[in-house]
Order: sequence, then structure tokens, then C-alpha cells
Amino acid sequence: MNIPNFLTLLRIVIIPFFPLFYLKYNFFGISLIYLPYILFFILGLCELTDLIDGMWARKKNQVTDFGKVVDPMADSITNILVFFTFTQGWIDLPIFLIFVFLYREFIISTLRTICALRGITLSARKSGKIKTFMQAIVGLVITLLLIPFTLGYMSLELLQNISITMVSITAIYSVYSAIEYFYANKTHLKSFLKN
Repeated sequence: MNIPNFLTLLRIVIIPFFPLFYLKYNFFGISLIYLPYILFFILGLCELTDLIDGMWARKKNQVTDFGKVVDPMADSITNILVFFTFTQGWIDLPIFLIFVFLYREFIISTLRTICALRGITLSARKSGKIKTFMQAIVGLVITLLLIPFTLGYMSLELLQNISITMVSITAIYSVYSAIEYFYANKTHLKSFLKN
């Protein structure tokens, strides 16, 4: 357990507070005016730990097989949980868009697990990192858009339209990144299918 791996696990522990506060802000006595700032802090903290753990691991030569597997998993948990949260409440994203993310992560994780059982560690691809970056930015932007919405400067319709458009573009790229991932690892995939 080194610092990068600790930060990765910390991200998994922190992110459940995002849907908890978004969906139950009244229960916790959180003012609607302050809610977007709290949500942005939680999500921003998760993304910051993601940035730090990667930089720290590379700089201090603390890259581990555990980190290679768990860090992308933590990214997926964070982003998918945020998007699932946004299928509720004001944002009201169509749930089939989230299924695109979920299906992609399930397939890639299955391939990684199979390869790991055979002693092969598949690192994240550049397209996967771009996908994760896009998801993070979209989640942060939608959270920031809640500020003008809760202050009455943005209509619900505009908030929903912008959110759906951004998530749809990200979902399309997620499909592309999955195809690119399979193509890059076609040798391992053929070996698995053959056996």
C-alpha cells in the first residue's frame, strides 16, 4: 500500500457522498444554493486525487500492477456513479446513455480480469484515458451548471439539453475507445477465444 494506491482507494470511498448529497440534500439540511458547491468540491477532490496518484506513481516509480488495475476501476466507479446520479433529479439524463458507459466498462474489465488471471496486465490505452478525461470534464461542467440553475439564471430545459448533449458525445467516444482497446489487444482476445 503506497501513496498512489491509497489515493486511488480514497477516491472510491469519497465518491458515494456525491449521489447521497445530490439526492438527499434536504435530509442533510443542505441549502439548494450551497449544494452545487458541495457537489463540485466532492467531485473535484476525486479528480484531484486521480491526477496526483498518477503523477506520484510515475515520478516516484511506484507504479504497481494493483494500481494499473484499480486506478481505471476507480475512475469508472467515479464517473459512472456521477452519471447515474444525474439520471435523477433536475438533470434527468436518459438511463440508456449510462448503460453505454456501464456496458463498455464491464466488457473491458472482464478482458482485463481474464488477462490478469493469465499473468498479463493490460494497461489503460490513450483512448481510454481520453474517455475518462471527457467523462470527468462533463461531470464537472454539469455540476457547475447547477450553480446558475439553482440561482434562477438558467432554465431547467437548457440545463437538461446541455447535459444530454455533452453526455451523448462522451458516450459515442466511449464506444470508439472500447473498439480501439479491443483492436489493440486483439492478440490476447484471439487467444482467449481460442481457449
